[in-house]
Amino acid sequence: MTTSNPTAAPSAADWQLPWEGGCRCGQVRLRITASPLLAMACHCTGCQSMSASAFSLSLAIPTPGFAVTAGEPVIGGLHGDSHHYFCPHCKSWMFTRTEGMDQFVNLRPTMLDRHAWYEPFVETWTDEKLPWASTPAKHSFGALPAMEAFPALIEAYAKEGARPAKA
Repeated sequence: MTTSNPTAAPSAADWQLPWEGGCRCGQVRLRITASPLLAMACHCTGCQSMSASAFSLSLAIPTPGFAVTAGEPVIGGLHGDSHHYFCPHCKSWMFTRTEGMDQFVNLRPTMLDRHAWYEPFVETWTDEKLPWASTPAKHSFGALPAMEAFPALIEAYAKEGARPAKA
């Protein structure tokens, strides 16, 4: 990434938007038109179970920049304040919306057609992580960070977070 001012935050063009994506079978399709706020890996045991892996990955996308363009995802997983959306056919866990946090959607970045650039910037719930699991995240938290920590994390991610390569 190059900018005329190395301390300036990257522009939206640095993100190579819009992004397209979808579930494994292709019945549910997504379009992203807003720069992500934060890239995360969650090591909690709930995410381990839902992802069938050591952690789940998320990109916090501002809600106005997130759209389902085809298909009808369904709520699955644990039903509560967090609504986890899945493809009704292939059962891919696609995104999560949390009640009271309507300003963003947590997208599973591997749902993007081009996602090899993704790198978690923050990892949470490391107190529950599997002993061998590691990520390149620059910021680690034993649990969920305090809400007051998020503005600084979002600002740092805007300056330092991984970007898609120019097509």
